[in-house]
Amino acid sequence: MGKTIMIVEDEQAFHDLYTMMLEDTDYEIVRAYDGDEALAKLEEKKPDLIILDILLDLVTGDTFFLYIKGMPEYSDIPVIICSSFSEKAYKNLKEMDPNLVFLEKPFTKEKMIEEITAKIG
Repeated sequence: MGKTIMIVEDEQAFHDLYTMMLEDTDYEIVRAYDGDEALAKLEEKKPDLIILDILLDLVTGDTFFLYIKGMPEYSDIPVIICSSFSEKAYKNLKEMDPNLVFLEKPFTKEKMIEEITAKIG
């Protein structure tokens, strides 16, 4: 199996969409439906990349992002935030991690694959 991508998204439809976008790749997909579940899964297996929604139940996406970027064992994981909110609303996250990718929904499969490939090959 290839590299691992963790999808942190509270809506099943987006999990299905992202999985479909990645079905022709050899990436292993780990699913989490909120920030708490994602934190627990990080302890089981460190992913090579995280696809993250901002609006989540319990621990929000931006809180989850700040948490992992503050922990040395996870701070090097590249993150792609997929949100219907404008990137401008979260410029502080980009300042914290200049490598952060922000994809505004909707976006194409090609754009998603391009960003993933740029981050992890």
